[in-house]
Amino acid sequence: MENTKFEKKSLKLFTVKNPDWKLLAKECIAFANAQGGTIAIGIEDADEDPPQHQKIPDGLENNIRKRITELTINVGIEVSKEISANGGEWIRLKIFPTSSTIASTTDGQYYIRVSDQCKPVLPDELNRLYTDKPAFIWESKVVQKISIQECDEQKLNQFLLDIKNSNRVSDFIKNKSTEELLLYYQMFDGSYLTNLGVLWLGKQMHRARLVYAPTVQFIKFDSHGNKIKKELWDDYSLNPKELIENIWQRLPEWREGIEISEGIFGRRTIYHYNENVIRELLANALVHRPYTTRGDIFINLFPDRLEIHNPGLLPLGVTPQNILHQSIRRNEHLSKLFYDLNLMEREGSGFDKMYEIQLSEAKEPPIAEEKDDRVIVTVYNTIKDSNTVLLIEKIKHHYNLNQKEIICLGIIAMHKNIIATEFSRKIQSNNDKQIKNWLGRLIKYNIVLTTGKTKGLRYFVNPKLLMGTDLAKTDLSNIMEHRLQALILEDIEKFPRSSIKEIHDRIGKEIPIRRIRKVIYDLIKEKKLLTEGSKKFRKYFIDKNKG
Repeated sequence: MENTKFEKKSLKLFTVKNPDWKLLAKECIAFANAQGGTIAIGIEDADEDPPQHQKIPDGLENNIRKRITELTINVGIEVSKEISANGGEWIRLKIFPTSSTIASTTDGQYYIRVSDQCKPVLPDELNRLYTDKPAFIWESKVVQKISIQECDEQKLNQFLLDIKNSNRVSDFIKNKSTEELLLYYQMFDGSYLTNLGVLWLGKQMHRARLVYAPTVQFIKFDSHGNKIKKELWDDYSLNPKELIENIWQRLPEWREGIEISEGIFGRRTIYHYNENVIRELLANALVHRPYTTRGDIFINLFPDRLEIHNPGLLPLGVTPQNILHQSIRRNEHLSKLFYDLNLMEREGSGFDKMYEIQLSEAKEPPIAEEKDDRVIVTVYNTIKDSNTVLLIEKIKHHYNLNQKEIICLGIIAMHKNIIATEFSRKIQSNNDKQIKNWLGRLIKYNIVLTTGKTKGLRYFVNPKLLMGTDLAKTDLSNIMEHRLQALILEDIEKFPRSSIKEIHDRIGKEIPIRRIRKVIYDLIKEKKLLTEGSKKFRKYFIDKNKG
């Protein structure tokens, strides 16, 4: 599959009279500015191997090497002809990541690889790309000349034990010698520990000299915003794994929660903050931060929410609006280490996991924000409706739902019904194919039903699944569009010159205010309603003289 580090190109693109060398050059630049990668020339997108009898034209490898060199700046490549197991030939074009420089075309255009796409770097993003570059190579650099014999022996032994016991590490890797294993994980360069090696295996004094080793502050606030508790992890004695474990064990606040009734099955405790969510948040903060940027990780706990403040910005190409679907590993080797040791989910699925857990517990999904110098992730602890928790639990086990289906069901169940545009915003996608993929079997099995079309399309949980639960009571959430129009007109006739908020308060909170607003705007277009005032002071009334 094509991804952040792999791309396929048909050989036909390079056997025509005028090959698009500039397109290939852009792809090379994009890989070089990210984490490097490979372009397989001669393998079609849908195939794993080249055609069985395919032959590479004489001189094509040299031509590729020559043209890329002519059209790019700061791009290092390696071109070789390969023979597949089926006998077909193809070209492996390996692109090396730039270290401290930025790759570009000879006429000054910049690109970066994001997921499986080559995206242009805009002028205002160039400075961010320059800032990110040192962060991408921080792990494998040797700054302190510390041998394996000088590391913390206890941490080294624990690391070797963790690798041996991991179900994510193959026997081939487990059977490596200590030096081979450290080389494999980029913690050792053959002579000395790298920055990553010092971070994980170094003694306290070694870790303290890193630029910049992570420090963590926990601050608890009361309902008035006053600080009532503070804890610090700033002595550099713990490696990342130990740091996460210590934060979880040291704070009793993580064990607070509420009990909900499960009928004849007794009661169930739902913690304010699920342990898996906390551990994933901390792992993300440690793995995705730029270690070339100064700043503490802040864990701010409020009565209704938890905020994780991480220094630095998101990697270029990742935004709060696409964080569910885009993933760029700033610290690639640290990320692999965390995954292999079961400390976090695989690349690109950490946020999905937090979404799944929060929505399964009828809580708002995590919210990511990017400020001037930091990324903030907020998790709320309020359970919207305990009956929704039981409903989601029942459905996901009965139908054996996958992660994306659970996320979609959670969003729809919490809103009772949700307009398609709002639903697509929640899952961060306007792509119909992707939305259909996320909904999966929910529509096929009639777990989720739809009403309306195009912009009026809405999703809601099948009422038959609500039978026998407190969620089965009748409300206005699924009211048809023409009935809602009639209800609004009737309300405004009784209470002329009302604001949208006043109309919404009278009709009921079961219907989202955004839906009330949409119907009112439609009524204005149809000239069934008139307005006076502007913006937040606007009032609505019916023209009594009409007709």
